[in-house]
Amino acid sequence: MSNPVPLLTAHDLAKAHGSTPALRGASVALHAGEILAVTGASGSGKSTLLHCLAGLVRPDEGVVTYDGQRLDTLSEKRLSELRRTDFGVVFQFGQLIPELTALDNVALPLMLAGTARGDAQERAGEWLERFGVRGQEGLRPGEMSGGQAQRAALARALVTGPKVVFADEPTGALDSLASEQVMTALTHTARDSGTAVLLITHDAQTAAYADREVRLSDGTVSPLEVTA
Repeated sequence: MSNPVPLLTAHDLAKAHGSTPALRGASVALHAGEILAVTGASGSGKSTLLHCLAGLVRPDEGVVTYDGQRLDTLSEKRLSELRRTDFGVVFQFGQLIPELTALDNVALPLMLAGTARGDAQERAGEWLERFGVRGQEGLRPGEMSGGQAQRAALARALVTGPKVVFADEPTGALDSLASEQVMTALTHTARDSGTAVLLITHDAQTAAYADREVRLSDGTVSPLEVTA
């Protein structure tokens, strides 16, 4: 990597859900522009790790550092700001707002950041085109295929120009062709824009798109061989 200092790190994270431990001293580092796959069996703590790294939940123990600052001790207001400006998140089922069109779903983060509606929609249209769903702007999520909706969700996550995209099983609900289209669009766009991607997946073919892979097992992280 050109910059040896990681952009985002987790050190010795512990997190329990009730009496059930999800993370037991997990440590991981993500560099600027890197695509990192975190793999592991269902229930291994992958999503919990992503939620801690994205500032969606606070770890019970350990340290999360983003761009030189402690993420796990920031105020909720500052975390919300980071999620609007520096972070993009994509979930397995996209979680687009069902009442909004694809165009308005993608434009929404820009409008929340203060961009005028017309400008936000113009940029949203450009991103939908980049992800191969131009012509679907007026459709609501329920009127789109799973692959189209997920690519619209990726466009929404990237439209603000984030430094990090957190993708939690982004192909988990898709067939093999749609999965390939989504991952090709995500990796090409991330590399073009220099965006780092933390990719949570249980699928080996999806993980193969990453630069590096680590495996989460019993709440701890182990490195694997470079995949690309």
